[in-house]
Amino acid sequence: MAVDTLRGGPLHIQRQRMDADRPEQWVEKILLMFEIPQEMGLIAIAVRQTQGKGRGANAWLSPMGCALSTLLISIPLRSQLGQRIPFVQHLMSLAVVEAVRSITEYQDINLRVKWPNDIYYSDLMKLGGVLVNSTLLGETFYILIGCGFNVSNSNPTICINDLITEYNKQHRAELKPLRTDSLIARTVTVLEKLIDTFQDKGPNGVLPLYYKYWVHSGQRVRLGGLEGPEVWIVGLDDSGFLQVQEEDGEVVTVHPDGNSFDMLRNLIIPKQQ
Repeated sequence: MAVDTLRGGPLHIQRQRMDADRPEQWVEKILLMFEIPQEMGLIAIAVRQTQGKGRGANAWLSPMGCALSTLLISIPLRSQLGQRIPFVQHLMSLAVVEAVRSITEYQDINLRVKWPNDIYYSDLMKLGGVLVNSTLLGETFYILIGCGFNVSNSNPTICINDLITEYNKQHRAELKPLRTDSLIARTVTVLEKLIDTFQDKGPNGVLPLYYKYWVHSGQRVRLGGLEGPEVWIVGLDDSGFLQVQEEDGEVVTVHPDGNSFDMLRNLIIPKQQ
């Protein structure tokens, strides 16, 4: 099956069972990603996975109803995005949210992005996440973007169709539930447009939309733990790292690879290994 997207060319999708206990299958797929033409997209889509991975040692639960995919993109090193690879996770999270909220009449479904790589219902509950791995070969970054978000599974947290059902009740609307396959396709298409915009205009081309949907505007948090200094979130810097302002007015940068955001306690803390 082929979907017309990604640089105007075909995105080829092949259905195949991948077994965790047969590593030779994964080696074949890894080698394939370096052999296909750069103008062709490659995506792996799972209906269900048994060993989902999150940041660090975290596991990602993946029941039926999740939209689960790993997308391969190639980014020239000497390009706007190639010089700011941390932005890739932000673009993917934003693409998921925009894929839903850009649908006519779905713009008020309260999906949000959370730094550095999560999709949230409002600022209350996580329903998706992004994991990025990059390899630099010569002058090209080969980037695998793993993404999972709940579409029709109400467990273990909440899903997009739950938000739609609640919206219909509150507004006497009749929005239809969404399908995982169509949302994955829309997300990839939106991501392509975001990457094109970033490559043309840099961070300023996408940050207004990112800030429109993110949960952190003006948020007050503590760094390092409950006894850490209190700071105010300012935004993202030119490299995609979080900027916070200390009480003395100094603006400092927080790197996503060393920290995580505890929304329940308003803490930015070192992530567990």
